[in-house]
Amino acid sequence: MARQMTYPDHSRAVLRLGLPLVGGHLAQMAISVTDTVMLGWYGIEALAAVTLGSTFFFTLFIFGSGFAWAVMPLVASFVAEDDQTQVRRATRMGLWLSIGFALLALPLMITAEQLLLWTGQSAGVAADAGAYLRIAGLGVFPALLVMVLKSYLAALERTQIVLWITVLSAVANGVANYALIFGNWGAPELGIAGAAIASVLSHLVSLAGVVIYVQIALPEHALFRRFWKADPQMMGRVFRLGWPIGLTNLSETGLFAASATMMGWIGTVPLAAHGIAVQLSAVTFMLHVGLSNVATIRAGNALGRRDPAHMRRGALTVTALSLITASLTIVIFLTLPEPLLSLFMQRDEPQRDAILQIGTLLLITAAFFQLVDGAQVIALGLLRGIQDTRVPMILAAVSYWLLGIPCSYLFGFYFGWGGVGVWLGLVAGLGMAAVLLSLRFWRFALPRFREETDRP
Repeated sequence: MARQMTYPDHSRAVLRLGLPLVGGHLAQMAISVTDTVMLGWYGIEALAAVTLGSTFFFTLFIFGSGFAWAVMPLVASFVAEDDQTQVRRATRMGLWLSIGFALLALPLMITAEQLLLWTGQSAGVAADAGAYLRIAGLGVFPALLVMVLKSYLAALERTQIVLWITVLSAVANGVANYALIFGNWGAPELGIAGAAIASVLSHLVSLAGVVIYVQIALPEHALFRRFWKADPQMMGRVFRLGWPIGLTNLSETGLFAASATMMGWIGTVPLAAHGIAVQLSAVTFMLHVGLSNVATIRAGNALGRRDPAHMRRGALTVTALSLITASLTIVIFLTLPEPLLSLFMQRDEPQRDAILQIGTLLLITAAFFQLVDGAQVIALGLLRGIQDTRVPMILAAVSYWLLGIPCSYLFGFYFGWGGVGVWLGLVAGLGMAAVLLSLRFWRFALPRFREETDRP
């Protein structure tokens, strides 16, 4: 019998696999942060519009990413079983389903201006956000395909290349933003449209990089050979696992999209402050997402090996690392709010003081949900690793939509707490999700897996 890994062994394995994934997520996040910073320098109205536009894009993108996230536990399990044919089949059908979703999402991007007006946004902000999405929406195709291929590579534990390709994409986005938003280096000054073009270019660079790597480094999987050939059986399996993940992602992203909508009702300055605070919170959240990916991969490996002890030790290790990470970010948010917020504004911005005042309160509130946000995404990663997605989808939806959003409205408008009240609703929804999803894994899914492996 192989020696069971100790907790230090698990910690080293998680960090070896997880740090490049965390770096990759941070590099991916840098694209959005760069947009926010540069548009904040360009003008607060532009920042408010792209806050709405990028939220709209990300909501659809994260919904469609469910099929990419389904590829990760499937490939991890097939690798543990040494079934290379299944690895190819699962990844290829993840690509097929992602293309199909992008075709459905594009019309929503094109008509986003009218949709935003229906949510009560001002005509000017809705028009600018719509103009951004009519260009940036084209990026949903390469973005979703990249997500599938990154999941495939991560499940194969080839996380270093995922990091470097994402860094290359982020650099391309920053250079294109600097040129096209402000008209530097002889380029036209395009403002919001320039940010949208830069976003699409960054997705195309990332797609080109990952496809070239897969073709050169992993020819044995032949992912793109006879790509046109359908595989209904595996497509059904990826679909059944992926759509609950997509809806779970949509539930959480919808929670934040609803909060952005409510902040827009309060005013342009609160919406701009919200946009900055959300970006800062999203950066720290990417640390937990990277650890959640590791949880999915290692739980998927344990599932393929039928090893519940390995799964339990790995789950405890990744949960502890997430708690340590959350504690550090809480300290940063509570002690350095003004320097963090100032990164996103020019010193001569007329609304600077108002944004700092609101943004500081939002960051203090965000510190409270660092623990619960990390806990719920780690629990989701573990559950996805053992291919348990439907019940977690329901638990997440109940937490985010039946508790989080009503609390945001109640605290923000009925009690008159404004933006802080809206964010306290986020804390309530994420906290409930953390409790329910953690109980699902530790009290139900893991014991059930242990019982199944003990049967002769």
